[in-house]
Amino acid sequence: RRCIPEVVQVYKATGAELNVMPFCSQFIPMEVIDHPAHGSIIYHPSLLPRHRGASAINWTLIHGDKKGGFTVFWADDGLDTGPILLQRECDVEPDDTVNTIYKRFLFPEGVKGTVDAVRLIAAGNAPKIVQPEEGATYEGIQKKDNAKISGPLKHSCNTIGATAIGQPLEIPGASQPGLVSKAGLMLFGNDGKALLVKNLQFEDGKMIAAARYFSSGSCASVELTEEEKAFAEQMRGVWKSILTNVDAIEDSTDFFKSGAASMDVVRLVEEVKLRASGCQLQNEDVYMNTTFQDFIQMCVRKLRGEDDEEELVVDYVEKNINNMTIRMPHQLFINGEFVDAEGGKTYKTINPTDGTAICDVSLAQASDVDRAVAAAKEAFEEGEWGKINPRDRGRLLYKLADLMEEHQEELATIESMDSGAVYTLALKTHVGMSIQTFRYFAGWCDKIQGCTIPINQARPNRNLTFTKKEPIGVCAIVIPWNYPLMMLAWKTAACLAAGNTVVLKPAQVTPLTAMKFAELAARAGFPKGVINILPGSGALVGQRLSDHPDVRKLGFTGSTEIGKHIMKSCAVSNVKKVSLELGGKSPLIIFSDCDMDKAVRMGLSAVFFNKGENCIAAGRLFVEENIHDQYVKRVVEEVKKMKIGDPLDRSTDHGPQNHKAHLDKLVEYCQTGVREGATLVCGGKQVSRPGFFFEPTIFTDVQDHMFIAIEESFGPVMILSKFKSGDVDEVLRRANATEYGLASGVFTRDISKALYVSEKLNAGTVFVNTYNKTDVAAPFGGFKQSGFGKDLGKTC
Repeated sequence: RRCIPEVVQVYKATGAELNVMPFCSQFIPMEVIDHPAHGSIIYHPSLLPRHRGASAINWTLIHGDKKGGFTVFWADDGLDTGPILLQRECDVEPDDTVNTIYKRFLFPEGVKGTVDAVRLIAAGNAPKIVQPEEGATYEGIQKKDNAKISGPLKHSCNTIGATAIGQPLEIPGASQPGLVSKAGLMLFGNDGKALLVKNLQFEDGKMIAAARYFSSGSCASVELTEEEKAFAEQMRGVWKSILTNVDAIEDSTDFFKSGAASMDVVRLVEEVKLRASGCQLQNEDVYMNTTFQDFIQMCVRKLRGEDDEEELVVDYVEKNINNMTIRMPHQLFINGEFVDAEGGKTYKTINPTDGTAICDVSLAQASDVDRAVAAAKEAFEEGEWGKINPRDRGRLLYKLADLMEEHQEELATIESMDSGAVYTLALKTHVGMSIQTFRYFAGWCDKIQGCTIPINQARPNRNLTFTKKEPIGVCAIVIPWNYPLMMLAWKTAACLAAGNTVVLKPAQVTPLTAMKFAELAARAGFPKGVINILPGSGALVGQRLSDHPDVRKLGFTGSTEIGKHIMKSCAVSNVKKVSLELGGKSPLIIFSDCDMDKAVRMGLSAVFFNKGENCIAAGRLFVEENIHDQYVKRVVEEVKKMKIGDPLDRSTDHGPQNHKAHLDKLVEYCQTGVREGATLVCGGKQVSRPGFFFEPTIFTDVQDHMFIAIEESFGPVMILSKFKSGDVDEVLRRANATEYGLASGVFTRDISKALYVSEKLNAGTVFVNTYNKTDVAAPFGGFKQSGFGKDLGKTC
């Protein structure tokens, strides 16, 4: 960005009050960008912060984004990182090209949008919205995965107990021949250790999978169909555009010997994706197929599903629903394979919207638990996972998060169908936060550190003491049914980031997103045995995991009663570590000096979010008496506006309860409240329609001794009690008069009162003038009989 002073002086002489620049600014000197009174704005053809950098619209299409558009932003000294002034979005059609989307939207609307931006500046109303870092992307050539050096991947492993079977290969200077097997080439050292080589590179630069050493030249060529021939000719043109110094691309033309570099590999991989979405190449594939003929043969095999890698066999249940076809695995996932339960036992998982069966799911037995734990133990102690580099571990977690994002609509649809969650909430929270969680913990993989400790020195020696944090081993996870995928993510991501292996039992009534997750984990490349999923009953599968001597840690979210039983079993079995997130009766205190609009809005969210099936739901609201009646009137008005219906309908506010037994429990809960003398203002009964729908409910005049004041409903039931005006300590005493301590909240404009109340409330999380605001970076957990241990954050 070196400026030529004379040119800058000529520019300044024009007296420009605002610079309006199309596209790039990184090559324009800051003296020019910052000179005008109003600075500089830039038009950019993407929805920043997504697709910063050059060719943004190309990457919008390459990534398959559903939404495109443009941004007008304030220039700064970064690469498209300045504050956002204005954005306009459009749908990206399946057959869109750069030309069509420019002609239809980016050019005509871009001109209008830029004019609008200038008018906002002139009127003094132009915003400056700081770009979030979350979701920020750059053009594909700057992606970490693509920047990795493709070379032989070597993983050290101990040969003790190994029974490698393969074809011997004489290695000059080695103590014994190597072995070529399905796993790769095993080289043996004089020290009794072995090295597993995944890929081999020959002197001429060609690479092959080590497992194919003896068969690399024996693979018969496939005869191309007319469609495949057309694809080959397209790729011949791509090669010619990259290898500009080559007169013609022959079958024998070598990509690298003809002058291609690593950046060209990235381009070639992306060009293939653009022309054949079913052919997902890795950079490594190009290095292993360097001639044009080998490259085309490899692409065609991948398109036909005939590539050499061992295929994941999945017996899907397919359904056309929510304007898409969803494909759901329904078997146990053990040691990298979908398998039937012992004896072929199954059960039906039910759609709460209409009470019909979705599909049969394998029902895990005790022997299946033992098989899964054995696989997890072997993967940790003997397999590749126990020796993988932390950054490679993080790379796998990032790849898994990317796959979850690619399948987010399918995951949200499955979650909505299986759990009753409203689709828009499932997409944003159930699935969206799950993806965020895996990305967050992927970043921690190579940042788990010990410390050095100064100790008293014993002369004449000087001693060094340091700590090292190491994974525990096999972790069992038992999750609830209210957030099936998100609870899986909260616990599994941290376990994997630390290097542990996992055996997870989803709730019996909501197993399907866990099974889809298992498929995506396998496709992301997680080694066999690292992740195992066992749908089944808590009494059998959960109990066996609690009792199993090879499980070293168990994480559980569920009821306090079951948590106590698990804790006892874990202690008796092998004193395994335990973390428990248990019941709650979270108090929410609303003072008369609150922002009433916000207190009403957030109070409704605190109770009715996710149909009230929310561990931190406000189980009891304490409202200061001088605003109590007004508050009740406002919340009743809002509750009556809620649309109850099909969770896949985008306009639905309130879907069905998760399962029939829970619905029956809510009906009984409300009947108990009425019998005890509480005032049922609205709701309190099942909706008269198929499925497990329950009316959003409000109780007032709830006294401290009543059952509904003490026990958690875990449903859409608002419990309202008054407290005397100004009596802060008394309402605190009442709020803390519970054996639970998961969450709580306070609404007040008085900062001193807010700090005092939040300090005195006995809860793991205290929300101030908000509610339900959880974040992957913030530790989450409770105390008293709400459990111990943390999910999320650095300290989990």
